[in-house]
Amino acid sequence: MGFNCGIVGLPNVGKSTLFNALTQTAAAQAANYPFCTIEPNVGRVAVPDPRLDMLTKVGKSQKTVPTSLEFVDIAGLVRGASKGEGLGNQFLANIREVDAIVHVLRCFEDSDVTHVEGGVDPLRDAEIVETELMLADLDSLEKRLVAAGKKAKGGDKESAAFVALAEPIVAALQAGKPARTAVPKGQEQAAARLQLMTTKPVLYVCNVEEGAAATGNAHSARVFERAKAEGAKAVVVSAAIEAEISQMAAEERKEFLESLGLADSGLDRIIRAGYALLGLITYFTCGPKEARAWTITQGTRAPQAAGVIHGDFERGFIAAETIAYEDYVALGGEQGAKEAGKARIEGKEYVVRDGDVMLFRFNV
Repeated sequence: MGFNCGIVGLPNVGKSTLFNALTQTAAAQAANYPFCTIEPNVGRVAVPDPRLDMLTKVGKSQKTVPTSLEFVDIAGLVRGASKGEGLGNQFLANIREVDAIVHVLRCFEDSDVTHVEGGVDPLRDAEIVETELMLADLDSLEKRLVAAGKKAKGGDKESAAFVALAEPIVAALQAGKPARTAVPKGQEQAAARLQLMTTKPVLYVCNVEEGAAATGNAHSARVFERAKAEGAKAVVVSAAIEAEISQMAAEERKEFLESLGLADSGLDRIIRAGYALLGLITYFTCGPKEARAWTITQGTRAPQAAGVIHGDFERGFIAAETIAYEDYVALGGEQGAKEAGKARIEGKEYVVRDGDVMLFRFNV
C-alpha cells in the first residue's frame, strides 16, 4: 500500500531543500525565487525500521527490503491559486492525488532568503494555503451540488445521497472551515471519494534554523498550538541540517545528530508523524531469501494484508501463520516460536497487528 505525501507551502519556505534532503537527490531545484519547482517531483525513500534489521539477523535473511514512502514536491502556492494565480491550477490538480499533505512552514529568520509575503509568519502562511484549498474545494463542490440537487428532486437515490453528504460540507466551506470539520460520521470513505483537498490529513513541518532543530522556536510553538487545535500533527525540522546529513554515511550521521542534541533525523520524525496521521502499521515477512516490511492501515484483515504482496494471495487466501515480532526475536526465529507455541494460525477475520511476522497460505 502506497503512502503518498504532497509537500506544499508558499515559495521559499524550504520545500525543495527538504525534498532534496529527504530523497537524497537533486531532482528538485532549490533556488531563492518563486516557482523554482515547475513540475511535481516524486521521490521514494526507504522507511527506517530497526525491527527489520533485527529480523534479517535472526532469520539469517540474505536481503533486507524496507517499505517505502513517497514524497511529491509540488510547486509553491501563492494567494489567488484557486483562481489560477501563479501555478495555481497545476498545484491544485497535483494535490488532489495525494493521501496526506505535508505543509512546510517557514519558521526561521534570514534576510538573505526573500519571503513572498514580506516577512516570517507561519500561521499567516498556513492560513493562505488553507484558504486557497478551501476556495478550490468550494468551487468544485458547489458545481456538483447544483447538478445532483436537480437529479435528487427527480428521485435519483445516488444523487440524494451525494446531496446529504455534500450540503454540510459546502456550508462549512462557506463559513471558512475546512471540509474535514463537516464530514458526517460514518461517511469518511464517501467523503474521500469527493477528492476534496481539505479532507486530507495535514502534517505541519516547521522549518527552523539549525540552532533550533532540537527544541524548536517561538514560531514553531505557535504552529504546534494550531496543529493541536485542528487535530493535525506537527514536527520540527531543519531543512539545512537534513541537506547536510543526507550526504553522510550512517555512522557519521549519527554522531553529527548527537552533537546537535538530536536523537534522530527529520525524515524519521516525519515518517512517524505521518504513520500516526494516516493510521498506518507495518507487518513483516521473513525467510532465508529476504526479510521484508509491508505497510497497511490499522484494522486491515489478513486477506487484504496478503493482497498488498500480491492479488493472488488475497483471492486464494487460506490462512496466515503469524508470530508477534517480540516472540520471533526472543525465541530465535520461526522454529523457536513454533516450539514454544507462539506461532498462530489465523483466518480471514484476523486483524493484523503492528509487528506481526506473517507467512500466508493461499491457493489459486
